[in-house]
Amino acid sequence: MLLAGGGKRDQFAPPALRKLTGTAVRFLKTRGISNAALALETAVSSSAIAHLADYTSAAVEGALLGNYEGDRLKTDKSASKFMTEFVILGSGDHLSAGVTRGRILGEAQNWARDLANEPPNLMTPSVLAERAAEMAAAYGLGCEIFDEAKMRELGMGALLGVAMGSAEPPRFIILRYTPDAASASKSSVHLGLVGKGVTFDTGGISIKPAENMDKMKYDMCGSTAVLGAMRAIAQLKPSIPVTALVPTVENMPGSRSQRPGDIVKTLSGKTVEVLNTDAEGRLILADALTYAQRIGCTHLVDAATLTGACVVALGAVNTGAFSSEDAFFAKWQAAALAEGEKMWRMPLDDEYKELLKSPFADLHNIGGRYGGAITAALFLKEFADPLPWIHLDIAGTAYIEENKPFMAKGPTALPLRTFVRLTTLISE
Repeated sequence: MLLAGGGKRDQFAPPALRKLTGTAVRFLKTRGISNAALALETAVSSSAIAHLADYTSAAVEGALLGNYEGDRLKTDKSASKFMTEFVILGSGDHLSAGVTRGRILGEAQNWARDLANEPPNLMTPSVLAERAAEMAAAYGLGCEIFDEAKMRELGMGALLGVAMGSAEPPRFIILRYTPDAASASKSSVHLGLVGKGVTFDTGGISIKPAENMDKMKYDMCGSTAVLGAMRAIAQLKPSIPVTALVPTVENMPGSRSQRPGDIVKTLSGKTVEVLNTDAEGRLILADALTYAQRIGCTHLVDAATLTGACVVALGAVNTGAFSSEDAFFAKWQAAALAEGEKMWRMPLDDEYKELLKSPFADLHNIGGRYGGAITAALFLKEFADPLPWIHLDIAGTAYIEENKPFMAKGPTALPLRTFVRLTTLISE
């Protein structure tokens, strides 16, 4: 029997159980124990039994997330320890439904973590597009992949500008989930999920310092969270249509690279003066947000490892969240709280827009040293308006620097769970 502390009783919600089972699995597997069982109904209070499905889902997710290791490419597997069986003891429809949901979410998160963990020589924009298409075919999602010629035809000048310096061609990935007519909500909501997919970011001509540049393979974590959410959505079948849009590029300092001072024309028609080529994520997202509006999305959420400024402000605990509409953000926050993914709402005051003014184009792509996460969000808002929109700066929360008791170091797949939960809350 393993006894594990669950913290304060009045705070023992599903997110706490997710961490607890993850911690238990990681503790046991390193000691050669390959199977474990949890008597869940004895672990939660009588008042929480009504929410047994949520607790069950969290327990299964925690076990799957805790069992994950990012060592797929190691040739010596002797040190790798995995649990082969995790059993939830009990019976009933709530428990069964919770196991199913937890397995779907846990597997989707680990799939997203695998994508983000791939080294940049093996994970290029073309490869990401292939993986997305394979997943879409496996789970019955609609899929469309735009190549460079199609993007040029459409006028995605901001996205193409970022891609200019790399030998790896860009891709624009679109995945579509459409509910069955019998289960479709009467709501007119069409949710668009947009994920930044920079498979490797050197900074371009505005090159980054060499130290820790290897972690720039994680600059695609917004895209992997979106794609993983679509894998789960395809199986959980919410009642609203959901479309994922992933612009994916490699940002390199080649002879054809975009230069500081270049002016690009976005899909929306607005022009942007590129003062810093390392502020590339907002450029590719701008064209994606515009295209999301063109295809009929009514509500937008984007996720991006966008700014170091957000990490300075919030560290690795909270994701910076920005929103153009209070009602939409209230549903997002409810979803995030239910899933234990911490968000902190940041300001979007119009005064900050002054920092983005350019004498030569409609906008600069950076706003200067101060309020960097805010000016980046306001840049994106120019391309999301007038739709209800949420921007998530996950630069501090997309991956962890060291092993945690409940999770291996590397990508977290955040905010995949909240994306999925939102599909239920937004239709209500």
